[in-house]
Amino acid sequence: MRYTWIDEYLTGKPGVTRDVQMEWNWVRYMIGGKMFAAVCRDDGNVPVYITMKLEPLEGEFLRGQYEDIIPGYYMNKTHWNSVRADGNVPDDLVRGMLDKAYSIVLGGMSRKRQREILGEDAGENG
Repeated sequence: MRYTWIDEYLTGKPGVTRDVQMEWNWVRYMIGGKMFAAVCRDDGNVPVYITMKLEPLEGEFLRGQYEDIIPGYYMNKTHWNSVRADGNVPDDLVRGMLDKAYSIVLGGMSRKRQREILGEDAGENG
């Protein structure tokens, strides 16, 4: 896999947990129990795709710009996109896509839940 930095990068983000979904052989990255990205592996545990959630229009735009970005592998094709693990998408773009996926899922949670996940002081009202 070209993007060998992904695991360290994602597990370094606040509140991220990681597990392996054995049935699909995916390494899933979650925040608050909700997946925002996954490394999809083949039967030999070789990464094939990096799948992440994106805003629909952005995902559609990026798929038009890079042949190695496709609609989400085994996911909702509107909200999820996959990057070929041995593709030619620049690292900075993949990193930005992963950052957005994290923000989208975190942003979909209540402010209280966001503060809990991020370890922020929830002592104030709101």
